[in-house]
Amino acid sequence: MAKNIKLVKSLIGRKKDQIATAESLGLRKIGDVTVQPDNAQTQGKINKISHLIEVTEA
Repeated sequence: MAKNIKLVKSLIGRKKDQIATAESLGLRKIGDVTVQPDNAQTQGKINKISHLIEVTEA
């Protein structure tokens, strides 16, 4: 299974590690959507920036 991840809140003023996590998922601007595999690495990234994104099943 894969997950659709959408950035819904701005990265401005966030900690550097949160910005780096979002960019590692391919999210740079509000409204960006990416499809990521459902594995342990992706789940950790989702948990780290869960307050900035929306996640749905692909």
